Amino acid sequence: MVREDGKRNFVLVEDGEETSVFSGTYPRQAALKAARRLHPAPSLDDIDGKATLRLRERGTDRVHIYEGWAWTEEKDDDAPEWMDDYVTRANVSKQGIEHLEA
Repeated sequence: MVREDGKRNFVLVEDGEETSVFSGTYPRQAALKAARRLHPAPSLDDIDGKATLRLRERGTDRVHIYEGWAWTEEKDDDAPEWMDDYVTRANVSKQGIEHLEA
């Protein structure tokens, strides 16, 4: 279901259990938020594994499936002083959509 602000809620499904809720205008936006919680690799070149992210869209029977990975890198030069020296970045690739059976 779409909220007044145009965002939708997506529930992360891990081992058949719904664990976290991420919101976004698009499923990819929620998947990127979920991917940032993965254990990050030391750098983009050292990524050895990717995780499967299953996001169920609330109010529908759709489950969006993404492959996600995360890594750390030094903060940008124009980043604020209070920010840590290293930040976590993430990326996702859509694998498809499944429909839940009623």
